[in-house]
Amino acid sequence: MIKKICLFVVFIALISVLRVHADNNPLIKQSDEPVEITSNRMEAFNEKKLVVFSGNAIATQGNKVLKADQLRLYYKEESGKKNKIGKIETENAGELEKIEAKGNVSLTQGERIATGDEAVYFRESNKVIMTGNAMLKEGKNLITGDRVIVFLNENRGIVESNTQKQVKAIIYPQEKKKAGSN
Repeated sequence: MIKKICLFVVFIALISVLRVHADNNPLIKQSDEPVEITSNRMEAFNEKKLVVFSGNAIATQGNKVLKADQLRLYYKEESGKKNKIGKIETENAGELEKIEAKGNVSLTQGERIATGDEAVYFRESNKVIMTGNAMLKEGKNLITGDRVIVFLNENRGIVESNTQKQVKAIIYPQEKKKAGSN
């Protein structure tokens, strides 16, 4: 119980130190923008509703950038619908459901950076779950754990760890402006 309270206090302190306010945050509510993906190679598997991008794969949506060695895009099935992904036409592929990222994964959104070995982006809930050497960084502040969950529309995150390794946070005090400087 004390561990959870301490984690909550540290997270609240981090959020307040970062001075990010949802009212004027341009990071909020961009999930309806298109996802642009670049990579060295692309393979489409129509029957699986899957498209695999490999080799320096980068997915960009608004100000969010997801990078990995490989990105796997999964689509919802919709009967009779045809979509184009690049120059490849897919049958019965509906909206993007999720993106799985594997190998050297990083997610950048403004000053917020999350890294890990693997990640899954869920389009409907607009959240990312990062695992394996997971880290969340904003400015100089840093939190590490086994799993980082970033809620992209809510300006909120959760860092979790197992019982052998605790969540670790390094939070720097706000720099005070010197008198006479702008």
